[in-house]
Amino acid sequence: MRFFSGHFRFVRYDERGCGMTDWNVGDLSFERWVEDLETVIETAVPPDRKVFLLGISQGGAACIPFAARHPERVAGLILYGTYAKGYSRRGDPSAEQECLAIAELARVGWGRDNPVFRQVFTGRFIPDATAEQVSWFNDLCRKTTSPEVAAELLIARGRVEVSEYLSELRVPTLVVHARGDQVVPFAAGRYVATGIPGAQFVELDSRNHVLLDGEPAWERFKQVVLEFAGVAPEAAGEDSAFADLSPREREVLTLIAEGLGNAEIGERLHISEKTVRNHISNLFDKLGVWTRAQAMVFARDHGFRA
Repeated sequence: MRFFSGHFRFVRYDERGCGMTDWNVGDLSFERWVEDLETVIETAVPPDRKVFLLGISQGGAACIPFAARHPERVAGLILYGTYAKGYSRRGDPSAEQECLAIAELARVGWGRDNPVFRQVFTGRFIPDATAEQVSWFNDLCRKTTSPEVAAELLIARGRVEVSEYLSELRVPTLVVHARGDQVVPFAAGRYVATGIPGAQFVELDSRNHVLLDGEPAWERFKQVVLEFAGVAPEAAGEDSAFADLSPREREVLTLIAEGLGNAEIGERLHISEKTVRNHISNLFDKLGVWTRAQAMVFARDHGFRA
């Protein structure tokens, strides 16, 4: 089983055939991102083999059209922290202004030894990081690319628009998004999941765009990805997803599993039907399900303890 990540690096080769990251790249368009993915898969994967695509952030936006155009090559599509509309396409002028300002800040200060310029970028990606993790990320940014390319990539992100491909996807799809993501709004992830037929959506309790080792959201992410890919061992006991449910939401899920309707649940718990609907909406989001039937199956198959 092979996974291909949706983050791409532009590579050139020296006279010995050794790969080296290209420091200055001419074409940074979104179309080039998709072409790069197509080239990698055509080169690395036999025609009769399928791959799981892991599209992270803007990499996910490139994976979406590829999977729509080449469903015969894709065993499954996993999208984390991704979007179908770049920040310039979401109808939010203030967010667009902020992102463009960060891009220009990168153009001016990305390569400087003083990390204060990169700190603005890093602070949005990993707001809950330790000082050591922030320092490492700042240093990684400086080493990864040039100030000019960093700025142009940030601007290119804003122009992405792949909404037209969502309804065309016919491959198993898992969409995962952190509830408090500071880089790609949670609503952008929901938009992607809603537009893809049959997509599974999982919400993570985190503010980090790049999940950090040790936070519960990272463990949850690993679990749902492996389960989706069919390589996770059977979990013993109750699934960690249920830990996010409030006591009242657990009660509501218990009664849903018993087959009760909203009015019956409200009567049993002495709350209004509107309150029941609110609890159901919240627990659906947390479990990554869309319907009562899916919630019942999820509870049954993942060890929910009433």
